[in-house]
Amino acid sequence: MERRIPLQSGVSLAKLFGNLDENIHVLQDAMNVEVLAMGNDILLRGEEENTLQAARVLNRLQEKLQTGEEVDLAGLDYLIHKALEKEFEEVAQLGEEVIVATYKGKLIKPKTLGQQEYIRAIQEHTLTFGIGPAGTGKTYLAVATAARSFRKKEVSRIVITRPAIEAGEKLGFLPGDLQEKVDPYLRPLYDALSDIFGTDAYLRMRERGIIEVAPLAYMRGRTLDEAFIILDEAQNTTKDQMKMFLSRFGYDSKVVVNGDVTQIDLPSGKLSGLTHAAEILKDIDDISIVNLKFEDVVRHSLVKKILARYEEDHS
Repeated sequence: MERRIPLQSGVSLAKLFGNLDENIHVLQDAMNVEVLAMGNDILLRGEEENTLQAARVLNRLQEKLQTGEEVDLAGLDYLIHKALEKEFEEVAQLGEEVIVATYKGKLIKPKTLGQQEYIRAIQEHTLTFGIGPAGTGKTYLAVATAARSFRKKEVSRIVITRPAIEAGEKLGFLPGDLQEKVDPYLRPLYDALSDIFGTDAYLRMRERGIIEVAPLAYMRGRTLDEAFIILDEAQNTTKDQMKMFLSRFGYDSKVVVNGDVTQIDLPSGKLSGLTHAAEILKDIDDISIVNLKFEDVVRHSLVKKILARYEEDHS
């Protein structure tokens, strides 16, 4: 059958179709439909159910473009996935919730239902565990939420830490003092902070102690009040390190613990502090454990397929 969709006011056909029509090629292949531009309409050809779901995806993309959002392949892939799984209505309102604006004015929003659940869990609980594969936005969204809490004066500082575990490399062979040795491990955190606050503002805030980015070992013996504290790469903490970290936060603090339990770099036989903590703390009030999935990966759609294959491989 044929189905026509009107091109909405202010929507550029070039942006909707994507560079070299890549968005449309992806949509056609995934949903088994033909998509054509017909004047101010978009023509869909295919089975009735297929054209209906494709129309929903295209209308949602138009809504995103009307609000100034970018249409990328990762977001398109997620919309198609939800449409094919008959769960499209659940994502109809996704993207309306703004976490924070970057210094350039870009609005940071959850892009998947899993990310939305994660953000709301952080808002509503003192301690949140975000567990899931790489690319699900665990670190970036936690930093964005920390920035929002700081701007709203809910906390007076942001503390971000991660274990400097030796993932196949030896710290002792790296040049420089201890801080210089661990800086490469903290680089993703620096990048996220610079992206949100701007490099100059971030450096000033770090100089004044408003933002602290440090290896986990630096947390020992401290108590942090009125702070938003993020422990990243927590799968590489030991049971004792996790216990130490979870006893650091004080009054009016918010804590987020992130990790990917499929990428544990601890020595063989060592229990991950993240795995252990998620199990023994799961029934405590004011603690939330959010498990992000492969469908929440917002990188290139090929990344999802690669991660899925590694998950299936038991060799």
